[in-house]
Amino acid sequence: MKIAFALGDAAGVSPELAARVMADPAVESGEMIVVGDARVLELGCAQAGIDLDLPRVTADGLSRLPSGSFLLDMGNCNPDDVPLGEASAAGGRASVQNFRTALSIANAGLAELVFFTPFNKHAMRLAQPDYVDEIGFINATIGATRSGREFNVLDEVWNARVTSHIPLRDVADALTTDRIYDSLKLTFEVMESAGFERPRIGVAALNPHAGDGRNFGTEDEDVIAPAVERARAERMPVTGPVPSDTVFVRAIRGEFDAVLTMFHDQGQIAMKLMGFDRGVTLIAGYPFPVVTPAHGTAYDIAGQGRADTGATFNAVHLGRKLAARGTGAIDTTNHDDLRRALPALIGRICAGTDDWS
Repeated sequence: MKIAFALGDAAGVSPELAARVMADPAVESGEMIVVGDARVLELGCAQAGIDLDLPRVTADGLSRLPSGSFLLDMGNCNPDDVPLGEASAAGGRASVQNFRTALSIANAGLAELVFFTPFNKHAMRLAQPDYVDEIGFINATIGATRSGREFNVLDEVWNARVTSHIPLRDVADALTTDRIYDSLKLTFEVMESAGFERPRIGVAALNPHAGDGRNFGTEDEDVIAPAVERARAERMPVTGPVPSDTVFVRAIRGEFDAVLTMFHDQGQIAMKLMGFDRGVTLIAGYPFPVVTPAHGTAYDIAGQGRADTGATFNAVHLGRKLAARGTGAIDTTNHDDLRRALPALIGRICAGTDDWS
């Protein structure tokens, strides 16, 4: 299985995590196309106290894909230009380029999975002002006809959400019965493909006490409940709307396999409290899964050689599991044009002349 591995923000723990992933036999047992600057990976090796002997190729080498793991040296990030522990345009630019390249490699059928070490969205916006989040970027990069969804995954419970990176004041207006139902259906399908047999999903209410009989808002009865009923009519084991102050309690006690939340922090706070150093972010609904550790760039401990690898290793494991089960498996026989175009595309990406939007 080929994995397109994009190096994340060089100012954080991403270089160290990348070095540790590539040096661990249990994790690096597959074949990884590491996308990034060789100097950043060398920095990570120094931070982690690790020696790596990884073959290097340039974009032209992708026309004849080497066997085994190798580094696609983008030559796009001199660590001297990236202040450690700070968001910078230089770090953000390389992150954007690495991610776009990894997605393009997978979209061309040369990898079955995209994995990346943590990005910093502020740094990416310094380099690419119209960058909002990974989902919008993936949509634009591969020309997706259906937008994916972001999941947070722990051993104990999964979390999906209906809205993501939008202001809290806009959440209620963004919720529709169709959107909630689509999120439920995708959650059910992705979890089944991950090995769950008829996964049980608890749906979080939007308002306190699930609206308290319409005293605290009408969205729970008028918008969320109809989506739950529609999913039940299709024989999905869905419960809700459940007050959001108890839905995760019920999940970790074993009543639900997943919780569908209405907005970003409604789920993120609970999931990070339960397993900050173990959680995985999965972006699903595309021809290939995209995974990353759920924690951030950890600027506060950058360069200190003490980054926790638990979530990173879990991300690789989950991504491989999903790809092996055929979640978003790619028919690699129909991508000749994309493959031939890759070297020129990567050249434009590195030159900053590729209009991804």
